[in-house]
Formats: sequence, C-alpha cells, structure tokens
Amino acid sequence: MAFVYILITCAGICLFAYILYRRLVPLFRAAPDQRVDRIGARIGKVLQIWLGQWRQPRYLLAGMIHIFIFAGFVLLGARSLQLILIGFWDGAALPGLGGQTGAAYNLVKDYAATWVFIACVIAAVRRGVFRPARYQAPPALGKDHLGEALLVPGLICALVVSESLFEASLQMAQARAGAAVSAPPLTLLWAGRALMGGLGLPVLQAVNSVSYFVHEVVFFFFLCFLPLGKHFHVLTSLFNVFFMRLHPGKVKPVRYGVDEDRLDDLPEFGVSKLEHFTWKHILDFYTCADCGRCSDRCPANRVKRPLSPRFFTIKARDRVYAKYPLWGKAMEARQALVGGIYGEDEIWSCTTCGACEQECPLGIEYIDKIVDLRRGLVDQGRVPQSLQKPLGALEKRGNPWGKSQRIRADWAKELADEFAVIVTSEKEPVDTLYFVGSVSSYDDRMQRIAQATARVLRHAGVEFGVLGKAESDSGHEVRRFGEESLFLALRDANTEAILNSGAARIVTADPHDYNALKNDYRGIPPVMHLSQLLSRKIVQNEFALERGEYTGKTVVYHDPCYLGRHNGLYDEPRRVIDAIPGLRRVEMVGNCRDRSFCCGGGGLALFYEPEEEQRIGVVRVGMAREAGAEVIVTACPFCLANIEDALKIAGLDQEMEVIDLMELVERHLPQGGQGRRDAKG
Repeated sequence: MAFVYILITCAGICLFAYILYRRLVPLFRAAPDQRVDRIGARIGKVLQIWLGQWRQPRYLLAGMIHIFIFAGFVLLGARSLQLILIGFWDGAALPGLGGQTGAAYNLVKDYAATWVFIACVIAAVRRGVFRPARYQAPPALGKDHLGEALLVPGLICALVVSESLFEASLQMAQARAGAAVSAPPLTLLWAGRALMGGLGLPVLQAVNSVSYFVHEVVFFFFLCFLPLGKHFHVLTSLFNVFFMRLHPGKVKPVRYGVDEDRLDDLPEFGVSKLEHFTWKHILDFYTCADCGRCSDRCPANRVKRPLSPRFFTIKARDRVYAKYPLWGKAMEARQALVGGIYGEDEIWSCTTCGACEQECPLGIEYIDKIVDLRRGLVDQGRVPQSLQKPLGALEKRGNPWGKSQRIRADWAKELADEFAVIVTSEKEPVDTLYFVGSVSSYDDRMQRIAQATARVLRHAGVEFGVLGKAESDSGHEVRRFGEESLFLALRDANTEAILNSGAARIVTADPHDYNALKNDYRGIPPVMHLSQLLSRKIVQNEFALERGEYTGKTVVYHDPCYLGRHNGLYDEPRRVIDAIPGLRRVEMVGNCRDRSFCCGGGGLALFYEPEEEQRIGVVRVGMAREAGAEVIVTACPFCLANIEDALKIAGLDQEMEVIDLMELVERHLPQGGQGRRDAKG
C-alpha cells in the first residue's frame, strides 16, 4: 500500500504544479504593477485582514462561519502534512510536535476538526436551503456556483471525518493491545471511538486503511480542484491581501514605468483587452470568493444599474480561464472586453465610492480596473453623450459648466460689505490658500458653501486667500472618468498657481478636491479638509460654537465617500457637529462611517444619465429618514446637491432638509461672528 500512497502523493503534487503553472501564465503576460513598497504595512494587512479575518464579522453569521472554517484550516494544516508523510514511512512526525507540545496540538486539532465539520454543515445548509439573496445570480449576469459551493464543504467534511476515523481506529487498536489512550469529549474523534467500540482488530485495520486512503485522495483532489473555480482564494488570498492597495484615494497611473511626459508614445491608453490589466488585477480575479458582499454594498447595484462588482470580477475570471485553459484549445478572445463581457453602461455606472473595496475581505480592487477600462473607452472616443459637453468645457474653460474663468471668484462679492477675500498672486502671497473648487465657484446654490467657508475661516482667525481666475477644476473626476491627459493639464495649471500663491497650506471644503490635491497632485503644500482644521481648533479650545438656528434638531451626518472611505476622515466632522450645543446627532446604523452609502452624484456623475430603477440619492435619504433625522448634514457640495434633489424626488423636502457642514457651523458662530445675520444668503 505504501507504493499506492506514494503514487497518489506524487501524482497529486505534479498535477497541482501543472495547474498552478497554467494559472500563473496570465499574470506573467499582464501589465506591470508596483506592489513591493511599505513591506511593514503590507505584513500588517496580512495579519489583520487575512490571518485576523478582520472584515468577516461585517456579515455576522457568514463571517463567523468562515472564521471557524479558516481557523480550523490553519490548525489542521500540520496534521494533513503529517498524514502525507505517514504514507512514506510509518510513524512520521513533524518537528516540534512531539511530547507535551504534540499532545497539546492533538487536543486543539481534535476540537478544530469538530468545529470545522459543524461550520461546514451549517454553511452548506445555509447556502443550499436558505439561499441568501446576495448569493443569487440573475440569468443575465452569470451562474450562482451553487454546486461548487456545496461540493467544497462536503470535501472539507470528508477530510476531517476521514482523519478522525483514521485516528479513532488507530487508538482503538492500541487500546486492544492494552495502551492507555483517550479522546477529548464531544469531538469527532470521541464520536468515532464510540462507534468502533465493538469492532475487532481486522475491521479496525480496514477502517484505518480506508479512512487514510479516502483522506489522501480527497486531499489531493481538493488541492487540484481549488484553482479551477471560486475557491482558488484559499491559495491566493494571502498574496492578494499582501499586495492590496495601501492608498485608497489614489488611482494607478496609466502604465507603471512610463513617465507622464511619454504617455503620448503609448500605442493605446487604458485597458481594452485582458492582458492590459495588471498582474495584481488578474490575481484579484482569481481571488474572488463569490461572496457577493461587494455587490450587496454597491449603490449602483442597489438601484439596478447594469453593474455588479461581483460579476464584474467573475466574468473577467471566466475570460481568463477560457483564454488560458489548463488543456485543450484556447478560446478565440480577440473580442474587446467592453462590448464583449462588459457593456459600456456597466463601466460608466460606477460611482468610484469604494464601498466594494472596503467590504471585500480579500483585498480585491475595483476602482483602478474601472478607471483603466474608461481610459480605454476615452482613447477610442466612446464617451457617453451626456459627459461629452462637460469634458469639453473642462478642456476649454477649466470647469464643467463652461463658464468664464474671470467670474470664478464672483461668489466673494456678497462678502464685500463684511471683509475682502484676497485673490492671491506672486505680489500678494498668503499663508493659507482656500481651494474653492468648480462647483462652489459656479453653482448658485453651492456658492453659499464658499461664502460660509470664508466666514468660518475669518471667524477662526485664519488669514486666507483664493486663486480666483488662476484656479481650474482639480481634475478629480476627470481622472476617474478616464481623461488622463486632461487631468494632467488641469493638475499642472493648478500646481503652478498654487506654488505662485506662496501658501504654506491648502484648505478646502470639497472632499473631491481634497482627495485630488492630497493623492493625485505632487510637490504642493499640505492640504486639509475644513473639518480637520475646525476639529483641531475645537480640541485645542481655540474655536467654540453656540446655540442657534438648529438647536433642538435631530441631525444625521452623511459621510462623503471621498472624505470617509478614501481618506479615513470620520471623527473630525462629527466632532465639529457635536461642538454645537443643543444638537441631537444620530447615526444611520449599518450605513455610516466606512459603510456609508454613496449619494450617487459625485463630480461628473451629476452630468451622467444612467439606467436605474431608482435614484441612489433617494435610497440614501430613506436611510436618513429611518434614523429619525430632521436634518442631513454633509461635508461635500456634490452630496449636498444630490441629496437636495433626492429629497424633492422622494417628496421628503417638507420633512427633512440637507445642509453643508460649513453652513451649519456658520449659523452657530458666537454672537459677533461674521455673517450670522445673512447666513441664508
């Protein structure tokens, strides 16, 4: 029999090595990626997200089931290796697992096998009988992989049961010979011994041999099966988490290793075929566990836009498997990705909110892939009609409305009776530069945010200036909508103007501008969101607010995606709100902080006209209503615009209102503070 076990082991290892080699081929043919920086931070992510399973409990029942199975797998790995070695020579043991250490490990191992068995049974029943909605697959999108989802728990159960029967039969045979052996109570080993209590030595020998054979066959079948489907994540997840993106607010360059001034030399921008994705993105496709968490939290998917992050990944993985098969003829894959496995509306439907990436327990990324696909579409001139006009206006006038740069600072005229807003220049430098942004400069409603911000800054004792006509759009959405060359032109123009201002720091009330200046620009002074500035002053007792117009109101704070998920600013805005006496702040429980729900209207998305059953903003105001809020406070002009529209569409504009954080602060400045009397504009 030893020869048979050696043959099974060698055949299993060789087949697995071949499959793994074939799966690695697409990674070597993919575009380059740079993922070897900040090794300490990456190890920390592995310890937290992979080993600590940090994100799993966000879906409590499924998460706890997975944690038990994962922990059991880790603990039982040594035992599986030991059983393989036993096939080569009897009594093989791993170093360090002898004596008391070995006895302790065996105790833990026996209980681990038991809880893994129970967890797998629960998982199979839950998946096959109760079938939660997020696992289902609409026929137009793909398969629900139910068969694989039931097969794998069955294989795991077969592994732990066969190992326990192997050990139980061995112990019972030793007991017949007078040896003192024991089994931990309420374990599979304990149950196996109870079942074999009356069996003779020949039968025990047969059970021992058969259970070992079953374990070996199932183990190597399982090992070679993993790279064939969604359970490839068992092998790839550690690496995927290690190489995951460490800067959520950043977007990858068009191509790593190519300088920005040489982009015109590239034959094409972005991604139009499979190999244009980076090797990390291919690894993402392999690592998807098909758990549906990304789509469950995706605002575009919630309102039935033609986008599901889950199937975005699965369709790409299926394309990889078809184009690079393990054996046989490769699929003819000349068809473009967009127009092939993806629709154009699918790619433009993403709001880049980052909810999918925040939710994924395996470090899978989506925004870079979406942006790269958009770059490819832009390169081919395939831009939605509703976006062509604002993009053209940005190129000609530096703002999506196409208005003159000369009137960019006209919002400050209403402040002339109170104080003068300095327009910076080389002759009149400032210490603090207020980057106003396009929407707050040109939109009539959002200009009130700029005016409130100016009043708050003045009350806080901050001497500031603005760029005026020298300021252009930050280009935040321009880059994320795939117009890389236009973004670079906007960035370079703004960088020159910022440096000419002589400012030592930049402040802004717009999270999109904040994210662009912080993460997309380089060589400029440090940037702060106004909530950070005010929060710091409140902590240092340098800024106080008083009772006012909203005293006694119940308010809820809506976390803007690019302030929260992309830059981790959750507490600062709340600290500012809580500094206002008499306000009652509530939370949209389950839909706040890093699980905040996008308003659906960031940047150029205000101009995009997607197919959807319901406005994303309407879903969001419904959440605020359920929280019992009378006032929605946000810290983003785009969120303000979209939520105001959503309140009207939902017929809730008489029940609730939305206000920007700077407007709220302005209306609670102490008596004598600038602008109190005319705060409403």
